[in-house]
Amino acid sequence: MAASSPASTDTQQLHIKRRTFLGRGIAGLGSLALTTLFDRSALAASATSAASGWQSKGVVNPLHHAAKAKRVIFLYQAGGPSHLETFDYKPMLAAMHGKPMPESFTQGQQIAQLQNQRLICYGPQFKFNRFGKSGQEICELFPEIGGVADDICIVRSMWGEQINHDPAHVLMNTGSILAGRPSMGSWLLYGLGAETEDLPGFVVLMSSGKGGQNQPVAARQWSAGFLPGKFQGVKLNSTGDPVLYIKNPQGLCQDTQQDSIAAINKLNRLQYDAVKDPEILTRVAQYEMAFRMQTSVPDLTDMSKEPKSVLEMYGAKPGDGSFASNCLLARRLAERGVRFIQLYHRDWDHHNNIPTSIPLKAQEVDRATAALIKDLKQRGMLDDTLIIWGGEFGRTPMSQSGTGRDHHIKGFSFMLAGGGIKGGVTYGATDDLGYAAVEKPVSVHDLHATMLHLLGINHLRLTVKYQGIDARLTNVSGEVVKGILA
Repeated sequence: MAASSPASTDTQQLHIKRRTFLGRGIAGLGSLALTTLFDRSALAASATSAASGWQSKGVVNPLHHAAKAKRVIFLYQAGGPSHLETFDYKPMLAAMHGKPMPESFTQGQQIAQLQNQRLICYGPQFKFNRFGKSGQEICELFPEIGGVADDICIVRSMWGEQINHDPAHVLMNTGSILAGRPSMGSWLLYGLGAETEDLPGFVVLMSSGKGGQNQPVAARQWSAGFLPGKFQGVKLNSTGDPVLYIKNPQGLCQDTQQDSIAAINKLNRLQYDAVKDPEILTRVAQYEMAFRMQTSVPDLTDMSKEPKSVLEMYGAKPGDGSFASNCLLARRLAERGVRFIQLYHRDWDHHNNIPTSIPLKAQEVDRATAALIKDLKQRGMLDDTLIIWGGEFGRTPMSQSGTGRDHHIKGFSFMLAGGGIKGGVTYGATDDLGYAAVEKPVSVHDLHATMLHLLGINHLRLTVKYQGIDARLTNVSGEVVKGILA
């Protein structure tokens, strides 16, 4: 083995000393956070730090066209909610309940868990009512969403490509079936930049409830992929401390904290000057964000100033980790300038027990979803906040286990509101049995293209060179759905 040169030996020693210092010299995220409150000028003096700050104007500057929305709240119903018990009533399917599914619908089609089984029609299990002046048909289990029917757009003609949960999540979140691509929130943050210096521009919240299989949602669903790491989503805990180590460790004096961060910043600058690795700038930006989050996060999650009437409107009990509490928290995040807020409600996977399970899910999400729309509207924020409600796919018109529905990608429903969306509109349609989108079909890429359009971005122009191609959120397709635009 060849002997190391003096230069390489010095470099190795620098790495070892630096890693040792980082491993032993930091008492946690909390120790970093308060330091900046004592001496923010020390950080501002760093040219590298300034160049890598979390707040960014984004690469789409100026915007490609006038924007209708500034931010997105995606109420992600993970597991695949049934369009046939939410937004897409099918009287013919009800009439054919218990009868064989016509082969003309299913022959040669991709089915998840019903392969080689006798396919039986399973009619809608609940009544639908007409709501609002627009007369939109919505399941009777969702009267609160029905109460804002004139503010929402129901897209009944969504379709997807992946019939199993994880790859379907990847497609819905990144526009690709390949893992490792940037999520839509990361694309937005990269394109538009952040509006806040005190919180991440892309925040993820998680909840679960009763009446369904609790599907796991992997952290790669909010990954920055091949974009710089500072654009990835940050998951806040719904119970307990929203961020680990947000509190200062006991017994750590201010001078020690200040000395630690000064040394860390100096080492980061030296390392960046030596290797020019952009992830080092990301690390510096994350340290700065940690400083600010120590004061901004406790204020964000302090619901004591929220009127009792607002808590009751959402059905929220702060700190319980529920979808309702997360919806209220989403409004507070939006008020503070967070660009992309994604709420995962994880247990919509209903392979059985639909008659007893769907009512439980409706109780968890109906009131809170409508409250978020009404709350934003009364605060003058709905016009520039795009709300999206839906999951990774829908459910089959055929029965599974006698009382359930299998995964389904040929046709399902989404609900949108605010941010340039036309209210009181039902767009597109599935066939008479709710099997396939047949009128004005909307793909996942079309949804992404429309979302970007509303935020002032031409989806064809937001690209990054990756593996020799101009990669984008909408992959190689996608059209703006003009029929749902206000």
